[in-house]
Amino acid sequence: MSDLPHCPACDSSFTYDDGLQYVCPECGHEWSREANEAAVDDTPQVRDANGNPLADGDTVTVIKDLKVKGSSLVVKVGTKVKNIRLVEGDHDIDCKVDGIGPMKLKSAFVKKA
Repeated sequence: MSDLPHCPACDSSFTYDDGLQYVCPECGHEWSREANEAAVDDTPQVRDANGNPLADGDTVTVIKDLKVKGSSLVVKVGTKVKNIRLVEGDHDIDCKVDGIGPMKLKSAFVKKA
């Protein structure tokens, strides 16, 4: 029973399989297996400025001069950033830039190398 999904309406863990659909005995909500599989595959992906999907460990190149807040340093165009980590939030790339240190970048200002 642990491999069945929780009810999307009431988050009950007592769902059961009824052939082609799942049923929640607590609230009576019914939903199809295809809808549940589509919801699982609908996770947001982080994409670069060109629309390519990014993943942890990728190498990216900065496409615009970026001022470092609180400093006089600038990340120049063409700077390669290796071994990125994807995080939640507005600045969705956590990385270490050579010569500057650890920082967060927006995926809109990088392209996959």
